[in-house]
Amino acid sequence: MARLSTRTALFFVLATVSLALLVLSSTGRLAPLEGVAMSAARPFLSVFNSLSRQAANMLATARDLSTLRGHNQQLQAQVDTLTIDNLRLQEVEVENERLRALLRFQQLNPTYDYRGGQVIAQVISRGTSNYFSTIAIDLGTEHGITQGMPVVTERGLVGRIFQVQPTTSTVLLITDPSSGVQALTHLSRLTGVIVGQAGALPVMDFIPQDGEVSLGDYVITSGLGGAFPKNLVIGQVVEVRKRDYEMYQQATIRPTVNFDRLEFVLVITNFKPLPGQPAELESVG
Repeated sequence: MARLSTRTALFFVLATVSLALLVLSSTGRLAPLEGVAMSAARPFLSVFNSLSRQAANMLATARDLSTLRGHNQQLQAQVDTLTIDNLRLQEVEVENERLRALLRFQQLNPTYDYRGGQVIAQVISRGTSNYFSTIAIDLGTEHGITQGMPVVTERGLVGRIFQVQPTTSTVLLITDPSSGVQALTHLSRLTGVIVGQAGALPVMDFIPQDGEVSLGDYVITSGLGGAFPKNLVIGQVVEVRKRDYEMYQQATIRPTVNFDRLEFVLVITNFKPLPGQPAELESVG
């Protein structure tokens, strides 16, 4: 009963205070008190508003970052696509330039018929007694290719057809020790034979001693022996070895063809080596 009486008394007190405040507020007598209360609460309200704005800004920033991240991923995907497309176009342009160079060579050498082929493999094999340096191309008997046909690029002589399959052929390079090319120096018109060397530049051997070989002079095919057409560029003289007690002098030749970067070649299809030339090739095996 005592606890109930206390609650009842507290209720009446609070009701009376509330009613009094309501009456005072309606008559305007609480205005000074409300002003004091607002002044006291203003710093807290300012801090609360500032925190609210910061929280709103953080949420907006998070949304913007998420949107920017999505846009960035899309742009990166577009950049990757454009980069790949640009690389493909560059490769096509490089290939077209090589093909244009081969076409110019054909136009400057209209005497021969050519068949263009792509290098599909480069094979260098070493054994106990031999060293083969060859490339494989995507032309064979089905394309009219036969053994012994010369192979060139716009930069010069590559080699000759060594083995032929229906759709592929093996080319013996002039850098192979088994290869021999009858050659002629451009300026002094001295003859010799270009012979490949394992792991080194080819040499022009059997050059007459009574002639002068100049450094930088170009060497071309002489046409002697009937294995190759005349006037195909082979390389350039970079070193001369001449000794009085030797019957011949010798020159080191740097080929004009870059054999490490061969991609396209031309096979001269209307040049027929003289009888006996293919047999020399067969001796390589």
